[in-house]
Amino acid sequence: MASEHVVQLTSDNFDKEVSQFSGTVMVDFWAEWCGPCRMVAPIVDELSQSYDGKAKVGKLNTDLAPDIATRYGIRSIPTMLFFKNGQVVQQLVGAYPKSKIVEKLEASI
Repeated sequence: MASEHVVQLTSDNFDKEVSQFSGTVMVDFWAEWCGPCRMVAPIVDELSQSYDGKAKVGKLNTDLAPDIATRYGIRSIPTMLFFKNGQVVQQLVGAYPKSKIVEKLEASI
């Protein structure tokens, strides 16, 4: 169960919530069938709470929004992109421990 702080991203709201957002956004690209994605999901939920007010945290299901995944060249999941004022500034591909995700998120703020 995703935290209420996590923004569920779709093809319809991605530009408003991420591309046009002034500030930092961490986007977790994932899919239901992806085991490593399920491993990082609790970390994403936790960070959405601890960074509330400092950074927006969103999840994008690549099966439901393949156009967005293609736009950003997502070839494997989980992939996390870190946006600052609509531009990608950091990226993590694969399942990483919380410390590494925090390091990238901090570098993006």
